Order: sequence, then C-alpha cells, then structure tokens
Amino acid sequence: MFTRIVECHVKPERKDDFENKLRNEVLPILQKQPGFVDLIALEPEDGSDRQLSISFWNNKQDAERYQRDQYSGIVDSIKPFLKRDPQVQTYTVAQSTPHRIVASKVAA
Repeated sequence: MFTRIVECHVKPERKDDFENKLRNEVLPILQKQPGFVDLIALEPEDGSDRQLSISFWNNKQDAERYQRDQYSGIVDSIKPFLKRDPQVQTYTVAQSTPHRIVASKVAA
C-alpha cells in the first residue's frame, strides 16, 4: 500500500469553503480513481491554518497516475482557499492495522 500526505495552509476566513470543497468535490474525484483506498482529513485542535489529508492507494503506480492526471486540477480548484501551494509527501505503508475511524463532526 502507498500513501500521499498533502499539507495545506488554509486562509482562516475560507476554512468552511475549503472543507466543503474537499468533501463535496475532491473526495468524489478521488473515489473514482483506480487504486484509491481511503482518505483521512485531519484538522488541528489548536485552530492553526494547517490541514492534512492522507490518501491511501493500492500501490505507487495508482498514486502516480492520480498525481499526473488529476492532482493539478484539484489544486487549481482549492487554490483560492489557500495561503500557499500544498506540499505533498509520499510513503510506502510499512505496517497497518484494520481501522474503523469515525469523524468527530457529522457531515453537513
């Protein structure tokens, strides 16, 4: 398994818009990508502008295909909400346990 961690610094006044875009437009695009497994979006407890999204992929090739074919369009769509360009890091998943994570907020 392979993972991409995307770090975004969101303009405070655009936080709700960013979260809506992620939930309503970005996630459906990801879910249609070959090899996409899951997405976990993280919000800081301290109210800072940093947001992390961790996407899981079956393999590196699937993640690279997404990067090549879809990522720039997604960045263009969220850019108005950001202070600067997102930063991406990639990792091979070395170990994992089955998980059942439930978001702390009910989706609007």
